[in-house]
Amino acid sequence: MKGKYSQFAGENITPLAETGLSLQPRMYTLKKSLGQHFLTDENMCRKIVESLPVIEGQQVLEVGPGGGAITKYLLQLPGIHFKAVELDKEKVQYLEKTYPAIQGKLINESILETALPFEGQFRLIGNFPYNISTQIMFRLLEWRAHVDVAVGMFQKEVAVRIASAHKSKEYGILSVLLQAFYKVEYLFEVHENCFNPPPKVKSAVIRLTRLEQPADIASERKFTVLVKTAFNQRRKQLRNPLKPLFDKETLQDPIFTKRAEELTVAEFAALSHKMI
Repeated sequence: MKGKYSQFAGENITPLAETGLSLQPRMYTLKKSLGQHFLTDENMCRKIVESLPVIEGQQVLEVGPGGGAITKYLLQLPGIHFKAVELDKEKVQYLEKTYPAIQGKLINESILETALPFEGQFRLIGNFPYNISTQIMFRLLEWRAHVDVAVGMFQKEVAVRIASAHKSKEYGILSVLLQAFYKVEYLFEVHENCFNPPPKVKSAVIRLTRLEQPADIASERKFTVLVKTAFNQRRKQLRNPLKPLFDKETLQDPIFTKRAEELTVAEFAALSHKMI
């Protein structure tokens, strides 16, 4: 692989005609059942793509390309191995017709059910369907050995939750489970008018970079049970919801007088080793 390169150079972007991309008008329907709100602001599309660091030879998967808002810029990145997973058959047909360069690179399946798209490491990017964005993050956790960087647009509330630190009301299950394995960066917010149709919720983009040294957990099963159980009764002292998971002697530790949101990821990881 060669070194990093600049993805775009201001307005000096390769004309779509030279990349096999088309400027045909969009002809597709929006499906509320699939949580479809398509990004139409070109500057924002470029900004999202520029948030994903890539090198020549990189494998990149886009989740939910929809009408191709960021897809057309991903297709212009030189030297990457690109695929996109899209559940909506109509959008797949539209993308293949509008962007000839995407032929053979589309997977017409749900991201929640599809098999690993590449062998080896790859990076993930997408304007994630808001109705399954949390499930996509659990999919990321399943694939964490293969995905070292992910950039996604979420409903702002979800993005804040993922990026929040302990001692905040937004800090929760998703925060701890993801931050045990990834560094989370809250990058920027996206105005509703950047979409068609404009969503009724705020949006934000985050980047997750896999930690070189993830949290030291006893096991994924124990850690997940611990975190979910603790936050299911987040207003109570940990001694109450976690009573079935620890012996009486361990429960005397002062840490169990705290509430779930007061514990750091490292403290949750350490507790997982003391579970019965």
